[in-house]
Amino acid sequence: MVKIGFIGAGTTGTALAVRLAQRGYHVVAVSSRSLTSAEKLASRISSCQVYKAAQEVADVADLVFITTPDDAIAEVAAELRWHDKQNVVHCSGAHSVDILAPAERHGPNTGCFHPLQTFASIEQAIDNIPGSTFAVEAEEPLLTMLQDMAAALEGNSVLLKADDKVLYHAAAVFACNYLVTLVKLATDLWQTFGVSQAQATKALMPLLRGTLSNIDNVGLPNCLTGPIARGDLGTVGRHLEALEKGNQSVLRIYKELGLQTIPISLAKGKIDSQRAGELQALLESNPEHGGSHENNA
Repeated sequence: MVKIGFIGAGTTGTALAVRLAQRGYHVVAVSSRSLTSAEKLASRISSCQVYKAAQEVADVADLVFITTPDDAIAEVAAELRWHDKQNVVHCSGAHSVDILAPAERHGPNTGCFHPLQTFASIEQAIDNIPGSTFAVEAEEPLLTMLQDMAAALEGNSVLLKADDKVLYHAAAVFACNYLVTLVKLATDLWQTFGVSQAQATKALMPLLRGTLSNIDNVGLPNCLTGPIARGDLGTVGRHLEALEKGNQSVLRIYKELGLQTIPISLAKGKIDSQRAGELQALLESNPEHGGSHENNA
């Protein structure tokens, strides 16, 4: 049985170690700059031993996950003594397997195994790991091993090349991090009519869940709803006039997102090219010089 070790006992490392152990993988070793974190991880897995030095993990494990912060991955790969027939894997979404080149020169197979998931805490990460998609970058025989792990974690795997990683990670930022930013902007607007951020967030959650459900069950582009999906010039115009009175950066964001939404609406088939052009002109106009926005929908 392959012996697995973790260097780094943060959120990602702990969640992966716990879930892999639950699926029957032999997680035997952990080290971390924080001894307390390593001990907490090991306390969840009966077969796991805490080591003070990362080198000790590399010495006992057949498959080593480097789950340190991204900036420390290359340092760990370069400083430790590796051996052939060993596998070394990092879990960064932004870095390719190339960052492990110092380790690869000593003979190990190297790869990347990135869970496409958001982890706000260790407990939440453990809950969210099953069913996630895993971005895998490796060559055989490690590739099959990592794909099998993704399947064992009830997830899917997507095979990436080194050149794919940065845009893959940027896509994750759009879908996850910037969704948080959009919700923050929405709750800020609610505060202008006297509703607190906490109340606004609670009120918006059913809408967010419904949107995600539509994306999942209906898919793009048919999941799109709202005034641009309907070609509702009047409503969009009123939005622009109201936002013009407030924060100009929010107005610019609204316009840019609207422009990016028009092609989705066209693909859905609910507006024609003429209405698309009218929407584009409206969103590119300066409201203070644009005159009245009548609803011609």
